[in-house]
Amino acid sequence: MAQKPWSIDSYKMFPAEQQPVWPDPVYHRAILEEIRNQPPLVFAGEVRELKRQLAEVAQGKAFLLQAGDCAEEFQGTHGKNIREKLKILLQMAVVLTYGNLTPVVKIGRIAGQYSKPRSKPTEEVNGQTLPSFRGDSVNAITPTLEARTPDSNRLLRAYHQSAATLNLLRAFTHGGFADLSRVHSWNLDFVKNSPLGNKYEAMAEDITRALAFMRACGIDSEKFPQLHQVDLYTSHEALLLDYEAALSRVDSLTGDWYNCSAHFIWIGERTRQLDGAHLEYFRGIKNPVGVKIGPTCDRDTLLKLVEKLNPENEPGRLTLITRFGADKIESCLPPLVRAVRDEGASVVWSCDPMHGNTYTTTNGYKTRHFEKIVSELDQFFQIHVSEGTHPGGVHLELTGDHVTECLGGVEDITDEELPYRYNTACDPRLNAKQSLELSLHISEILKKKAHQRPDLGLTVG
Repeated sequence: MAQKPWSIDSYKMFPAEQQPVWPDPVYHRAILEEIRNQPPLVFAGEVRELKRQLAEVAQGKAFLLQAGDCAEEFQGTHGKNIREKLKILLQMAVVLTYGNLTPVVKIGRIAGQYSKPRSKPTEEVNGQTLPSFRGDSVNAITPTLEARTPDSNRLLRAYHQSAATLNLLRAFTHGGFADLSRVHSWNLDFVKNSPLGNKYEAMAEDITRALAFMRACGIDSEKFPQLHQVDLYTSHEALLLDYEAALSRVDSLTGDWYNCSAHFIWIGERTRQLDGAHLEYFRGIKNPVGVKIGPTCDRDTLLKLVEKLNPENEPGRLTLITRFGADKIESCLPPLVRAVRDEGASVVWSCDPMHGNTYTTTNGYKTRHFEKIVSELDQFFQIHVSEGTHPGGVHLELTGDHVTECLGGVEDITDEELPYRYNTACDPRLNAKQSLELSLHISEILKKKAHQRPDLGLTVG
């Protein structure tokens, strides 16, 4: 059945979940108008290039690494913090590329991840019932009624913080910081003197020797920009629809609408209703988009989501980000994979092994265990190999900081150690050592799966 005509405002005719109640609607509209008149944060040409690369992922010719903060904080948008996040992303990407000899598409949860869905509108803090913290673009984490009241000015600040972050990322990724000859410098300080750091340094030394050989043959970064710079794309959950619509633009070349707040945006598990406003907005923009798929998603719902979001079956357009939990993925994922495969739908399958494995410890800290994260990833890859489909990528919450928010890993972080450096504004993140350990593990999985399924196009090193 043909879908109804779409416009940039047609989402307003549908129920919208997880939207804040702004105290002053007139002032809120004025803020949105100011955002509407600001320059776009990303450009349609960049978005089209990402879609092309994601089409390679869908066809098994590349791998997707999407990672970054659970919830960015305004106070964390400074040069050192951004550089450390970029370091761990570059480090993970080079591990995956070197270990598997497969291109890695790099998308950061960065430069816009300022809002978060919440399971309840209120929460108890120090015996006081307050509005839930919904991310810095909506309210403040400070536990007072004034701070927790939604403030439209924060949307404008989110725009400017995103612009500042993007400017620095572009300078880093195209100004020499990401040159492969600097591969040693991406090893974060607290990782260096560790078995993981030593393993990475050995890999970096091999890359350095290979680059020296290439230079001797007349191939260097001055002549080949692929060695000197990288493409890093931005993404966030497009939760606040009025903000996203205000940053949507008509491309002058094609006449199509693009979301220009990020290269890639996704719909969360809580807002993917088939008759909801988020789906209506997403179906009309030309960006590559994602949708989170959890245990509540059945076969028929998934096929309807795929049809609505990618009616032309365009490779690279749609990424299905699965988040079941290590204990549920074996029963939940296979029938969904079969349904999409049998329908002939072109999608990128990506695994979010974080959200389905979240729980609260006896001492009140929300956390995830590294072993559960690894277990869900292992099952994700094995299921796709068994079903003859391509395990396209991973979607992770991590930081370059030396935090103690997820249990286990090479450091074997325990419950008692969580309070030492528990700094997240919302959900627990992998620290740099855990992130590097996970990328090494994924690299080994990819090599093993390539042996099992050579037709997937994964090259064995």
